[in-house]
Amino acid sequence: MIEIELDGKKVEIAEGSMVMHAAEKAGTYIPHFCYHKKLSIAASCRMCLVDVEKMPKPMPACATPVTQGMVVRTKSDKAIKAQQSVMEFLLINHPLDCPICDQGGECQLQDLAVGYGGTKSRYEEEKRVVEHKDVGPLISMEEMSRCIHCTRCVRFGQELAGVMELGMSHRGEHAEIETFVGASIDSEVSGNMIDLCPVGALTSKPFRYSARTWELSRRKSVSPHDSTGANLIVQVKNNRVMRVVPLENDAVNECWIADRDRFSYEALSGAERLTKPMLKQDGKWLEVEWQTALEYVANGLRNIVAEQGGEAIGALVSPHSTLEEAYLATQLLQGLGSGNVDYRLRNAQFAPQEGVRYLGMDIAALSELQAVLVVGSNLRKDHPLFAMRVRQAARKGGVVSRIVDTAVDWALPVKNSMLAPASQWAQSLAKVAAAVAQVKGIAAPPAAATPDEAATAVAQSLLRGERKAVLLGNAAAHHAQFDTLLSLANWIGEQTGAQVGVLTEAANTVGAQIAGALPKAGALNAAQMLGGALKAVLLLNVEPGADSAVDGKNLAKTDMVVTLSPFKTNLDISDVLLPISPFTETSGTFVNAEGRSQGFHAVVKPLGDTRPAWKVLRVLANMLQLDGFAQESSQDVYQAICAAGLIDANTGVGNKLSNRCAVALDFSGKGEAPVSASIYQLDGIVRRAPSLQATADGRAGASASRQSGVQA
Repeated sequence: MIEIELDGKKVEIAEGSMVMHAAEKAGTYIPHFCYHKKLSIAASCRMCLVDVEKMPKPMPACATPVTQGMVVRTKSDKAIKAQQSVMEFLLINHPLDCPICDQGGECQLQDLAVGYGGTKSRYEEEKRVVEHKDVGPLISMEEMSRCIHCTRCVRFGQELAGVMELGMSHRGEHAEIETFVGASIDSEVSGNMIDLCPVGALTSKPFRYSARTWELSRRKSVSPHDSTGANLIVQVKNNRVMRVVPLENDAVNECWIADRDRFSYEALSGAERLTKPMLKQDGKWLEVEWQTALEYVANGLRNIVAEQGGEAIGALVSPHSTLEEAYLATQLLQGLGSGNVDYRLRNAQFAPQEGVRYLGMDIAALSELQAVLVVGSNLRKDHPLFAMRVRQAARKGGVVSRIVDTAVDWALPVKNSMLAPASQWAQSLAKVAAAVAQVKGIAAPPAAATPDEAATAVAQSLLRGERKAVLLGNAAAHHAQFDTLLSLANWIGEQTGAQVGVLTEAANTVGAQIAGALPKAGALNAAQMLGGALKAVLLLNVEPGADSAVDGKNLAKTDMVVTLSPFKTNLDISDVLLPISPFTETSGTFVNAEGRSQGFHAVVKPLGDTRPAWKVLRVLANMLQLDGFAQESSQDVYQAICAAGLIDANTGVGNKLSNRCAVALDFSGKGEAPVSASIYQLDGIVRRAPSLQATADGRAGASASRQSGVQA
């Protein structure tokens, strides 16, 4: 540690740190634009100039290393005059359009200009004008004349997104930040550049000119999409979601969110929202009152139970539903005498499992891995924020290996790629196991294949270092040989010391397992239910075909299909539509990939006659006169889950988390095309967000869905 004097106070800081780091530790604010704690140091804006004793001129705090005994003054006349001079230069060409700028009210330049700017300008020449650029449907570059060339956006692309989509062209007063050859910005985390921009040069195109920042209420929430469980700030005006930005949580999402977390809110006020219960009568849909709709459902279920027994009823639960919703749906079916509940909509294998499948480590640990093998995942698109952490690990020297069917670009250095059709993934992983056995001089698992050069390279990477992992992705989890893949991964983990994890697909995949949304022994699984094997089916946030491996057309032959959804969907197969609240209009809990439960509250009132799904399920159970449904709030449901021993009430971490799997290895070559949703087809909300669907990934995903016959 090194001790310096900062504005008269002694500060101890690690050797190699910069003056800016010491100031942060001491709680001293130094004005800056280009510096960001998660990015490399550029020292391009010079706003952070400070007075360092024995230095002939002011020095940039962000790029000046501390030395023993250094004396730094951040508020001396010398420092203040230097900062004022830099501000004068920054404002020379800046347009005077604060009243119409979307960044107004949250602009660093605006804030610092009040403290360090002059009352008038000495610059009398014409201000420079930069042509606007069209870089896609998410980011607006209409006012690049505001750009101060801090290069935060450029560095974010290079260092964190892994794709240098923006760069600086030309020199001097002709310098511009732009994409090249008219390219669009297509990164799945591009929206973070909007947050990083300290001025109004990069703004949100969907949010543009829709509200002023001081008009917005800010409320905490959790992402309902992938299994990261990104923490969000949802900004609201007049009971409508206007914008979504990240809430910093270093243990989960740091200060970033994926574009689908940021822009999917458009669907919440879209034309497809279902706002009143609807019944199908003589092939026509009629809007009815809640009492009428629920009585129809309750009477229908009661009659089917009386005539066919409870086993004639089933429920398909989306892993994007909350923990409370999944739990109550499971309890409702059990109360009716049915074990036909399943969340595994895209799976091809439905074998019983020993525990709750999860990541097997903390999310933050992904950034520190020295070696990782990923099986069956397009990591960059399936889990954008996990990919950012693995990218950080790779930048530190971590070795990334993968077993996939297509060598798609992960925007990070992949050292070893084992390419094989999905039907041969088990054999490929067995080769890695055999290579580990060969290196260690031990017996390989039964039927393990002969290792090749690629498998040996993967095995050697996993045998080095201390922090390593074998991770199974979405396509592996949906694979017909998933248990074989997991069993082999466990063997490799035991022999190499690697953690074994399942990335898990959705916001509440882990929570759905904790809630027991799995068929009981002898009950039907998701594929069988979608095949039309029941008399009545409840679809909780599920759109067959779009959310499942089976299209669900046979459900039209079922006596009664009840859809609980925020959207007008399943019109061809349903008999009843019940409007339930999306995540912004209900309280609840999502359990992310690492098993961390994160509660959230509604940020706006329910739209129209929409009601929270947990409340609809509870009232339906009351009408069916089932016991154990007296909860008055979602918190009561959560407490019941904790009381049942499913979640540790003190830590909020799920119990029974385990990736252990002891099965006979299966190398039959099943599962040639495991179903995985593309990034903007994952759930009903992102599928209905116009700006996301207009992106390159959105267009490609919609095209792929049409070609496969899946509804988009």
